[in-house]
Amino acid sequence: MNCPYCAFPESRVVDSRETESKEAIRRRRECAACGQRFTTYEKIEEIPITIAKRDGSVELFHPEKLLRGLGRACTKRGVPVERLQTVVADIERELREETAYQVSSERVGKMALERLQQIDLVAYIRFASVYRQFESVEEFKEELEQLAKEGIR
Repeated sequence: MNCPYCAFPESRVVDSRETESKEAIRRRRECAACGQRFTTYEKIEEIPITIAKRDGSVELFHPEKLLRGLGRACTKRGVPVERLQTVVADIERELREETAYQVSSERVGKMALERLQQIDLVAYIRFASVYRQFESVEEFKEELEQLAKEGIR
């Protein structure tokens, strides 16, 4: 770590503490040459999650993109944004716990559907129509019949 004042490459750690969020360590350092003190932060660099799309392409997992899709499905349904943010965070946490660093878009869609089914059935059907690529009224009807068989109202 080079000193920001004199660019000397050696410093000693004077104090180390976790940040309030516990996501990083704050270190107070003192330059061995000029004696100036400065602060550095050390945090774990997470391995990015990638999504394998249906067309064979691969892209980074963007939680905000999933949140937008869930938001569109919940338009005018009275579902609080905070609830959807919790769903997205839960999905990301589950993927990280499984150490699933490359996952199919189908898997993420299925995880979202499972959670939407517990929140709002209209939003569930809206999301399913895009995720499962419904192309006819019959497919909608079959999905609704399946929900009725499962006793979900």
